[in-house]
Amino acid sequence: MPTNVLMPALSPTMEKGKLAKWLKKEGDQIKSGDVIAEIETDKATMEVEAVDEGTLGKIIVAEGTDDVAVNTPIAVILAEGEDRSAIEQSRQTSQAGAAVQAPVQRPAAQASVIPLPGQQRSEPAVKTPLPRTNGRVFASPLARRLAKQRNVVIAQLRGSGPHGRIIARDIAAAKPAAAAAATTSPLPALMPAMADDAILKIYEPGSYEIVPHDNMRRVIASRLLQAKQTIPHFYLTIACALDALLGVREKLNNHAPLGKDKAPEWKLSVNDFIIKSMALALQRVPEANVTWTEAGMLRHKHSDVGVAVAIEGGLFTPVVRKAETKTLPQISAEMKDLASRARKRRLAPHEYQGGTTAVSNLGMYGIREFSAVINPPQATILAVGVGEKRPVVEGEAIVIKTMMTVTLSCDHRAVDGVVGSELLRAFRTYIEDPALMLV
Repeated sequence: MPTNVLMPALSPTMEKGKLAKWLKKEGDQIKSGDVIAEIETDKATMEVEAVDEGTLGKIIVAEGTDDVAVNTPIAVILAEGEDRSAIEQSRQTSQAGAAVQAPVQRPAAQASVIPLPGQQRSEPAVKTPLPRTNGRVFASPLARRLAKQRNVVIAQLRGSGPHGRIIARDIAAAKPAAAAAATTSPLPALMPAMADDAILKIYEPGSYEIVPHDNMRRVIASRLLQAKQTIPHFYLTIACALDALLGVREKLNNHAPLGKDKAPEWKLSVNDFIIKSMALALQRVPEANVTWTEAGMLRHKHSDVGVAVAIEGGLFTPVVRKAETKTLPQISAEMKDLASRARKRRLAPHEYQGGTTAVSNLGMYGIREFSAVINPPQATILAVGVGEKRPVVEGEAIVIKTMMTVTLSCDHRAVDGVVGSELLRAFRTYIEDPALMLV
């Protein structure tokens, strides 16, 4: 019997992706484990392996197709002895089975909604508020999370679950209540974004070209908008002296053992020291090594430090896991590997998702200081500026030191000002006395 190859979900949050390339063509023999296609998400290009043996009988979704929904059939594999006619027979059988079952099917909402006292089934499924008990609306945790993501006012829905409970399908059927939120919110309504047609009218025709957004740029825009709208940012800035660190770095690099190819086994960067310092600082100030959730604060045991890596058209933030337990050469080697694969969009989702904090370093571009946007669900991000010689007052004298300015962006729900200040002070301690990292 023909087997459908479905669009895989490459991460828990993936809903759709781009079928970038077919590596097999119709008529090719397929073995279990063969890589047959490449799928492009907002962050990476992943390989799709066949789980069944047979012949690639039909390619349903052409390569280069955008926005292919997860679990959509993208190809058909024929078993041994089958030809393309089996695909049509299987389709007709499926349609016939669906037709036979159709008369006994009922709309899900009609079958599962239990009328509350004094209510009729003919009342609208949406718009009629669910009765509350002491102000509480009955809804599943998944429904509440989806409602928040889709800007749906959950109190205005009537659920189709047991005893009127609001479930995921009720959120999917509801329309975002932007208008209702604007009229009921105690906060002043924000000015709506300028529409595309209004923007285009501003500029002279022919003076620009429209470059379509790819999936990565759309997701970056969505997540940054979410971060600035939902996370109350505040910022703390401190300057660190780099002279001792630069001296230790030079010594360690000069004494790196040679590998089989006669090249040094490591070449440490300032960023490697920054990652290690941030990881150790989070261990020293565990109150900052947290993630905010509505259910409670997640206090992490390890320091998983994300590092922003610029790639063509966007940004990756691969995560160095348990960075506090790793040596500087280990961090250096891991970051070189992660950054190289990030630029090729070859990272797996678990390599860039999560993390407890992040580091964004624009010092190599000559930026003295800046403020970075927090990457949810992290609670902090450290923006690192250039190391440069500056006059510094020491006692009654002015001396020249190599200074680096860093700015910590904090989620005020999770990290208060004092905690953020303690984290920065601990970070500076490790940067200015790097021998402490080696203990």
